[in-house]
Amino acid sequence: MQQAMSLGDPQVTPTQHPLVGEQKDIQYYGSQARGILNSPETTGMPFWSINPYVGCAFGCAYCYARYAHRFVMERGTLTAEGAGSDGDEVLPPWLAFERRIFVKRNAAEVLRRTLRDRGSAAGAVQRGETIVLGTATDPYQPAERLFRVTRAVLEVLAEAKGLKLVIITKSPLITRDLDLLVRIAQRSTLTVHLSLITLDRELLRRIEPRAPTPESRLRALRRLSAAGIEAGVNIMPVLPGVTDRPDALAALVRRIAAEGATHVNPSPLRLRATARKRYLPFLAAEFPHLVTRYAEAFAHSHEMPAGYRDGLRRFMKQLCAEVGLQYGTPDERAFEPRAGAAWAVPDAPMDEAPPPPAPQLELLST
Repeated sequence: MQQAMSLGDPQVTPTQHPLVGEQKDIQYYGSQARGILNSPETTGMPFWSINPYVGCAFGCAYCYARYAHRFVMERGTLTAEGAGSDGDEVLPPWLAFERRIFVKRNAAEVLRRTLRDRGSAAGAVQRGETIVLGTATDPYQPAERLFRVTRAVLEVLAEAKGLKLVIITKSPLITRDLDLLVRIAQRSTLTVHLSLITLDRELLRRIEPRAPTPESRLRALRRLSAAGIEAGVNIMPVLPGVTDRPDALAALVRRIAAEGATHVNPSPLRLRATARKRYLPFLAAEFPHLVTRYAEAFAHSHEMPAGYRDGLRRFMKQLCAEVGLQYGTPDERAFEPRAGAAWAVPDAPMDEAPPPPAPQLELLST
């Protein structure tokens, strides 16, 4: 983002979450975290997670994590001046997620205290269970340039030994912390997942309006690889009819391999209730010819039909084999749903797509 951030005075707004910074139409609120390590029991996923921020300014149309605001604010709406105020501007929760960012200013302090404790969270870390940084918000979003919460968290993690750490981000800002990443990799197991779904810069700008360019992410991948950091790319999500053209996916995989990636993790779009409220209007505005087919595909599940998912998996595995790139990573199982979290999917694949030059959804499901 181009405009410089301005620091707010935490004492000015007498709310539970004081205003601590502003940038264009984004406001940052301070949040005091009581805990920073989220357990598998809390998230329903088989790993521990750390999120230095709540909300994400990148504003990706498909983001699944927009539900996260309910943990810090009441359900319903947020106002431009913060919780409990009488501000004139009212934002729906899905939009507040990318315009009202909560900064866990005490995250590093809480993490250090947790790791010194003998409680269950510290014990899990000591047993080498996976910790994922950036599951519900990007830890290197624009706020990090100002607040440096992620760097402070990494400084704490760099003091430990024998961790199994995964970092997920879209931002080249991660290379700012190469000194810490190298130190962590020397003492623990570290994997970085850079997210990139297309090489098409203009298309990406429509889908991820405030996220870094493809070129900047690829440069970050190159720098991480040159520093000896295990770094790959999450092609997540593959958007049916939008980013799933076989030639485009092939070009992306080849470029990722050329920049020194160690692995690729692809996954098709999932649309839970909160994500639908943002993505479906986006689809209607940008790709109206896909609306009916999406409605049919996601009528009974938040996942694409099994035929599409299986076709994508086969296609991507073949691509990876052709360029000598690993499909998935050793920590791949960390991202699978916990037992009992399976979802029903419709048996029928998506209807055939219209003829070229329209996107062809059927190519990966046959």
